[in-house]
Amino acid sequence: MLRSEALEAIYPELASCAVVTIMGATASELYALGHRPNFFYLEHAMGLASSMGLGIALSRPEETVVVLDGDGSILMNLGSLTTMARYRPSNLIHVVFDNEALLSVGRTFTTATGTGSSIAAMAEAAGVPRSATVDTVQGCRQTFREALASRELTTLVAKVAAQGPANYHIDVHMLENRFEFQRYLTRDRHKVG
Repeated sequence: MLRSEALEAIYPELASCAVVTIMGATASELYALGHRPNFFYLEHAMGLASSMGLGIALSRPEETVVVLDGDGSILMNLGSLTTMARYRPSNLIHVVFDNEALLSVGRTFTTATGTGSSIAAMAEAAGVPRSATVDTVQGCRQTFREALASRELTTLVAKVAAQGPANYHIDVHMLENRFEFQRYLTRDRHKVG
């Protein structure tokens, strides 16, 4: 399965969620499907999408928060799995696209998942109540919908091919994206009467 296919499979469900993506291929491929004000492309902060998503989930419990992460990224910040498990926000779904490589930095390194480590097993051992690994588009779509319906902290690992987009262009400036996403998160607070 390609990451772009997995993203396309869950894209319709993302319309009503606050979405935080890690940098690189994931952000570019999501942007290519169509930018929305509820998408935040976390640039220049590899490893921190899960932490940012957790903060949003805890501070905005009425929002469904989806983190779109990568295997290299979560492996840089494994402590976020234990922190997510400790606080267990029922409104957080952590999707990890596992291509077993650091693709966005030139695919020069195989990650630990390429030699047998399992992110879903790490999440489960950390105490995340729901974790699963999928390797088909249908499995990704179905498991993501089940995670939404469960209203329980979930780590969903989608095994994808180590293939990225033709280019990594996102035509939304970082500051513009930051303010647009902030307006999305605070939209209900600005309504009068």
